[in-house]
This record gives sequence, structure tokens and C-alpha cells, in this order.
Amino acid sequence: MVDDTGEEIFADKVGVILARDLARLHPGAIFVADVKSTGLFASDPELQRLGARADYWKTGHSHMKRRVHELGALAGFEKSGHYFFAPPIGRGYDCGLRVAVELCKLLDRNPGQRMSDLRRALPQTYSTPTMSPHCPDAEKYAVLERLVARLQALAAAGARLGGRTIRAVVTVNGARMMLENGAWALVRASSNTPNLVVVCESPESEAELRAIFADLDAVIRTEPSVGAYDQTF
Repeated sequence: MVDDTGEEIFADKVGVILARDLARLHPGAIFVADVKSTGLFASDPELQRLGARADYWKTGHSHMKRRVHELGALAGFEKSGHYFFAPPIGRGYDCGLRVAVELCKLLDRNPGQRMSDLRRALPQTYSTPTMSPHCPDAEKYAVLERLVARLQALAAAGARLGGRTIRAVVTVNGARMMLENGAWALVRASSNTPNLVVVCESPESEAELRAIFADLDAVIRTEPSVGAYDQTF
């Protein structure tokens, strides 16, 4: 989305704005987010106050749709912009028109606020775009398996990313390193292109974000078949 000030809001942050609004109507709701999405689904104080619960799951249309159904979640949000609204809001599949209607309803329920106000109300985080270093299709899953093992070993040894202790390594879809201050870093294999996928986020600063990415990239570069990124930040 682009708000009334011309500021772009990435799809995962739009998802948090929607989740806040829906959680007021449905206290205790479960929201599924793909592993590339912002950590705010779990850490946002407003969602916590409303008793909402976040479940981070595999990226991909079928994975997300199935997970929403399995958990009885109210909605699922992918960083790519695919949103899955379950009953009573939607029918469980992704539909852009359904999302547009829900965003209009959100603004209608918040008549004193513009989209820029809802954006500013979120806790500040610093995120990379979704970055995809080239890795051949025939090799990417073996490469990822080795990278996950290295990252788990680093975590077990008390290593840090960007100066932050690795608190947990979530491996439902690649490796998402959860850091001590709520920051995180992800590496996974793309399901439909010859690439890996890398995303990082920091609640602290852009400097910390860059440090986290630099440390993760140093591990990724131990694999000679990983090539250049399609974009950086």
C-alpha cells in the first residue's frame, strides 16, 4: 500500500495493521504469518494486549491456506501480499478484492485516523527487502541443509549475529534465527526460482540491521555455488 503521505507500507506491515483491527473484533484470534514476515505479529504490544497469537509458517499458497485451516486461524498473511481470510471474514483462500474490502472496512472503523496514522502507530522496525542470491535449482536444497546445520551449530556455541545472541533457530522453512532483542534473520530456499531467500529485521536500528545481514551473509558465502543477490539495501 501507499498511504496518504506517499509512504509505502510493505504487505507484512499492512497485515499487522489489519490484525490489530481484527483482533479488537475477535479477541484471542490466531494469525498465521509466513517466515519472511515481520516479527511484529508476535511482539506487537497491542496484539499481545488483545490476546492474539501468532504462528509463523512455511511460505507458499498451499502451505499458508492449509495452516490457517488446521489452526482455525482468523487470517494468514504472507510478506508477498497474499492474505487468507477465514470465516467469518472470508472463505480461507487468497483474494485481492476481499482484502481491498477489508481495508476499506478498517478505515471505516477508524474514522479519526488516516492510513499514515495507523502506520505510525506500529512499533518501529527496520527490515531488508526480500533478497534472493542465485543458487542452482539442483543444489539449493542441499546448500540450505548445510547452512541450517552451520547456523544451528553457531547458535549452540553461543555465537551472535549483529552482536546479538541467537535465542532460537526456527526451522519450519529454512532457518529463522531469533535474536535476543526481537531481531531475526532468515535464509530459505525459494520454492519456484533458482535462488535462496534472505530477509532480516531489527527493532533497534538500520545499523544493527546491516550488521545482522553482514554476519548472516558471511555464513551464506561459505557455499561456493551461491551467487549474486538480485537486490540489496
